[in-house]
Amino acid sequence: MTLAGIPLPHRAPPVEGQDVVRYPLSLRLLHWTRALLVIGMLVAGWVMTRLGDAVPVKYGTLYPMHKSFGLLVFCLVVVQIAIRLRTVLPPPAAAVALWEARLSKLVHAVMYVLLVTVPLMGYAMSSSYSHSDGVTFFGVHVAELLPKDDARFAVFQWLHRILAYTLLVLVGLHVAGVVKHRYFDRRPGSDVLPRML
Repeated sequence: MTLAGIPLPHRAPPVEGQDVVRYPLSLRLLHWTRALLVIGMLVAGWVMTRLGDAVPVKYGTLYPMHKSFGLLVFCLVVVQIAIRLRTVLPPPAAAVALWEARLSKLVHAVMYVLLVTVPLMGYAMSSSYSHSDGVTFFGVHVAELLPKDDARFAVFQWLHRILAYTLLVLVGLHVAGVVKHRYFDRRPGSDVLPRML
């Protein structure tokens, strides 16, 4: 197969006579929904922090929507973790090297920690900032549990930014691993993408 004359790598062949062991439908739906939301959140966060304060859409639309979708991601991740803890998950693909399986498990674990922590740091920012207009969830006001303290706000803001960029790196690593297994590995059964489709 070629793209504009450039040869593309071949997809790793499936194992003959072996059905794909997929994750439960609930986890697959949550995975893709959360993935789209997280990518959108990262892009929106990057765009809105670079807009001038005089641009009306920055505080009138982007910040409230960023907060709302951040809380939505947090809720989805909590549900996803609860389902994972109560579900027997498929074993690692047999054709994947042991070190890759262990790295994948570590990356997934850290991603889940960040998917909980990053929204919490965003909430802490909005709750503690003295000039914040509060935390809303699609127009519904959410209780602010932290006292106003701009010094703490600065710490939460720094953590939110650093952890969000860390999450972005891990998402990139996760996607790179999927692409490697699908298109570059030659071992039958190494393609892990169908397990989540």
